[in-house]
Amino acid sequence: MTITEFQRLIRDIYFDKDSRRGRDGTFRWLVEETGELARAMRKGDRSNLEEEFADVFAWLASVATLEGIDMEAACAKYAKGCPKCHRTPCACPEPTRK
Repeated sequence: MTITEFQRLIRDIYFDKDSRRGRDGTFRWLVEETGELARAMRKGDRSNLEEEFADVFAWLASVATLEGIDMEAACAKYAKGCPKCHRTPCACPEPTRK
């Protein structure tokens, strides 16, 4: 399945509900699912990781659809490697934290 096919599938399944909920409510669901993914990663819960990754991707597709963003076109930003240094793998220096 391509990114476009996935985004269309999620739109077909959830667009009516997402539209009623609105972009802010739908975005909050994305954030909640991201928290669930973080919890599964922190706990090392391998059995739950695949489900949580799928949920985050589905909610991201929902938010993108509500914003009129084509996810596949947006992802093309990385087609030629790192958007900053244009290399694969990225050769950008790591930022220093103070």
